[in-house]
Amino acid sequence: MNIDLIITFCIIGVGVFLFVRDYFSIDTTSILIMAMFIVAGVLNPEEGFSGFNHPATLTLGCIFVVSGGIFNSGLLDGLSDRIIKLAKIHYVVALVVFCVISGVFSAFINDTAVVALLLPIALTVCRETNINPGRLLMPISFAALFGGTCTLIGTSTNILISSYAEEYGLEPFGMFEFSGAALCLLIIGFAFMFVLGPILLPKRQNSNELTKKTEEYVAELTIQEDCSDINKPVLRSKLVENYRIHILSILREGVIDHQVGPDTILHKGDVLKVIVPPIAFNKLLDLKGYKVKGNKQVKLNNKEDESYKIYEVIIPFGSSLTENSLKSLRFNRSFNMSVLAIRQRSEIILDKLAKVKLKEGDMLLVLGKKEEIDNLEALKLIVTLSEYKKKITNYKKAIPAILIGIGVVLVASLNITSILISAMIGALLMVLTGVLKPVEAYNAVEWKVIFMMAGVLSMGTALEKTGGATMAANFIESTLGQYDAHITLSLLYLVTFVSTNLISSKATAALMAPIVISLASLMGVSDRPFLIAVMFACSLTFMTPMSYPTNTMVYAPGNYKFNDFLRFGAPINLIIWIAATFIIPYFFPF
Repeated sequence: MNIDLIITFCIIGVGVFLFVRDYFSIDTTSILIMAMFIVAGVLNPEEGFSGFNHPATLTLGCIFVVSGGIFNSGLLDGLSDRIIKLAKIHYVVALVVFCVISGVFSAFINDTAVVALLLPIALTVCRETNINPGRLLMPISFAALFGGTCTLIGTSTNILISSYAEEYGLEPFGMFEFSGAALCLLIIGFAFMFVLGPILLPKRQNSNELTKKTEEYVAELTIQEDCSDINKPVLRSKLVENYRIHILSILREGVIDHQVGPDTILHKGDVLKVIVPPIAFNKLLDLKGYKVKGNKQVKLNNKEDESYKIYEVIIPFGSSLTENSLKSLRFNRSFNMSVLAIRQRSEIILDKLAKVKLKEGDMLLVLGKKEEIDNLEALKLIVTLSEYKKKITNYKKAIPAILIGIGVVLVASLNITSILISAMIGALLMVLTGVLKPVEAYNAVEWKVIFMMAGVLSMGTALEKTGGATMAANFIESTLGQYDAHITLSLLYLVTFVSTNLISSKATAALMAPIVISLASLMGVSDRPFLIAVMFACSLTFMTPMSYPTNTMVYAPGNYKFNDFLRFGAPINLIIWIAATFIIPYFFPF
């Protein structure tokens, strides 16, 4: 075994460890892996950075722009009234409607964008019909994953695997080449969700849990004349120094001031609306110089100033807020709003909010003005959950957008040109026809995914260059060679989807694709069924909330626990694994 091969396996091992431990964001870890390959001399700089001009990366960037044009035109929002009307009939009807819409649109549009659109609509239905969000949001995410496997452009993993095939001198996948097999798995998955979903999905009541939990620790304090904090800035007051209390607003001489900063001076008679850490709440009654209004908690909503309201928002995949703390972002000053509470996974955080590092899928309770919220949403920093306001469909943009989208799909599916050229022309047309402004096209690209894709591609390049892919394929062939090809495919599918639940789908695809191509060559069978197995296994991952961005997005709004994904997702994964073992070879014989 040569030294470069040993270094390659060591770097990949470090990368897998970092992916599993989640020390850094996925894109940061991916670029770090690429840098290690270059610094170690396994790849030269040109090879290391080749992921940025790889066909998969370029195609994906163009597809993001095409999807963004369709999404920003408001075309999908035009269906919201009909969706809400149908969903209100009955829970099962709501389940079917949302799953079908999610699955259909995710086959052609970025799945995270589809789920981001459906989330506030679904929560609106839940509030108006008293349906528990936990019984609806997870199926919406899973339906998006099923839909994404149905076409070449459905997920970035499909594009990545197809590009690998072409890179190895094989035929790239057609737009609908694997749709038959994918639709069979979709039907099985949907049948499971529609029949057993009402039984297995959580039934606990959790409506507005974040707001209600926060209200338990909101109080109004009046500054008395003997208060030692009079004429002191907020940062040096006892409230902050000793009790870590967060001041939301100050009522002074009949005027409410929401712009409370560390240098704001406290005056006698000020009425402070505050959020108190649970550990300090009972101590408020004994705090000298302050009077707790009514000796009880108060509601968050302010009748005196309707311009400021409470909003529940979620941090979507790709938001630049992630991996930053509120303090480092200077959130209050930069965005003119206050964060009252954070729900991170299953934990509701009310204390030391400024130091909390934000993550994708975090749910925030914020106090701010509607225009500020709209601005953050336009920048794709947040998705508003507490209320849904339909965009007006701009048919001057919607009609060209849908025609361009259909054109991209038809040109690629009829093999007139490659998906890369088709998507590139489609992206250019979105800008040239005025559907998107250049800055909107730029913002439509999920750069986090682009950097992640470029980074993980270096693993496949290193495996191929050092012979690691062939070595792994030889090991698998010698271990499983005595078994039927169907069994080998089944075991590869199992290893792939288990790996995807631990590390990212793109990283798993980048590792497995060169290995299964070499394995197929050694076994003397078609590479198609193995590549399809990796493609499906990387996308159809339901067992954990971290396995796919859409799962992460619904985790907090649905008030899920980790075990909810295991209880509902693990059976689907097992059923799909068994079904794929027979369905894939039927459509793609060895």
